Amino acid sequence: MLQRIIDIICEYVDADPASITAESSLRTDVGATSFDLMNVAAAIEEEFHCSVPDSALPGIRTVEDIVSLLEG
Repeated sequence: MLQRIIDIICEYVDADPASITAESSLRTDVGATSFDLMNVAAAIEEEFHCSVPDSALPGIRTVEDIVSLLEG
């Protein structure tokens, strides 16, 4: 799951997938903007057939936060 999430992030942000880890900050390490995160959330919803509430987006700071949201 982690690798697929990293791949999805890299579809929207110009980042090297090999440099992204679970602990990577989406904003500082990966360089994602708020718009990027909204697109990533939509792609994750489609890929994993789930719902990512808009209210959850401000709390998503790392790649691991996305994994935890999906596993929770």
